[in-house]
Amino acid sequence: MSSNTSRRRDVTVADVARAANVSKAQAARALGNYGAVSEDVRERVLAAAEELSYRPNELARSMNTGKSHTIGVVVGDIENPHFGLATRGITDTAKKSGYNVILTNTDEERAAEVDAVHVLLDKRVDGLIVAPASSTQTEHLQRVYESGRPLVLLDRTASGLPAEVIAVDMAGISYDATKYLLDSGHHRIAFISTLKSDSPFIEGTQLDSSQISERLEGMRRAFAERKLPFPYDLIRLNAGGADSIRDATRELLLLADPATVIVASDGLIALSALGAIQDLQLSIPGDVSFLMYDDFAWTRLTTPPLTVIAQPVYDMGVAAATALIRQINGSKAYEAAPNLEARLIKRGSVGPPPTMVTAPVAGDGVFAASATELT
Repeated sequence: MSSNTSRRRDVTVADVARAANVSKAQAARALGNYGAVSEDVRERVLAAAEELSYRPNELARSMNTGKSHTIGVVVGDIENPHFGLATRGITDTAKKSGYNVILTNTDEERAAEVDAVHVLLDKRVDGLIVAPASSTQTEHLQRVYESGRPLVLLDRTASGLPAEVIAVDMAGISYDATKYLLDSGHHRIAFISTLKSDSPFIEGTQLDSSQISERLEGMRRAFAERKLPFPYDLIRLNAGGADSIRDATRELLLLADPATVIVASDGLIALSALGAIQDLQLSIPGDVSFLMYDDFAWTRLTTPPLTVIAQPVYDMGVAAATALIRQINGSKAYEAAPNLEARLIKRGSVGPPPTMVTAPVAGDGVFAASATELT
């Protein structure tokens, strides 16, 4: 096989040392920026390394220095723009501090997350940022924490694990959003999530995700405050792919006592739910109102623009990376968690339920609420 088609041999520290006419130990110290080495030797070594296009063996360097300058990131679904934006915040921050990021996707499967964590630890990452697939089954993360390896949880908590958590208070914003929907006249409020659950959501159900638990807790608190029965029959978990989400949406809207508003727990769910509403030839908000978690550019381009719960997702990624790098460098954790707050942005996709029709009152030309509205 000719030299043009054969694989080029990697340039080693020994090659650089020979080119710079120094010992291998001197070249290693100059390239690794550790130990005593003269400025003349350093310049010769770096010039030789550049001429030879030398790339350091990161694994060997990490074994020498104890640091790989890499961060492991484990998220549930990289297709979800929520995690995409958070990861951008992580990588931008890591790069500024000289760290590379290794990203893994778990499809929200705990077993895949356990494997991903093991692989990243084998690759000697300096720390981990994890969005736990389960907030209750976290023994593998407990072991990471107890080993002293820097660890930050993103977006979700893990029960019994005192690791740093970068997340938004979902219960509070869900309560505010539900009050807004109730004030708009809605009692039949549906909620769709991909969270896996072995049984339907009923009173007392313990969920495996702190995020979804908080959102539903905020909803229940708003209903309880008004002394209204909570619509357990409109909570849809296990909404997997696009077809499953469309089916769940259609079912909710075709019940004898249908949902009058759909709440989508993320952007991917929202897209499929909107498709189902379109398939049924229903209008928003005339026939059904719509609210979703997270705010993306496309939510302002629909007709009407969508009402959203906007989370500071990029800032969450920045905060998570900053917290992890502080741990890696031996600094104390945040004395107080960063102030990351979600906002309810009211646009045109929420109106009164379709049962709140108006009818003229004879003689005065004023429109009054129908009997249906008052029930």
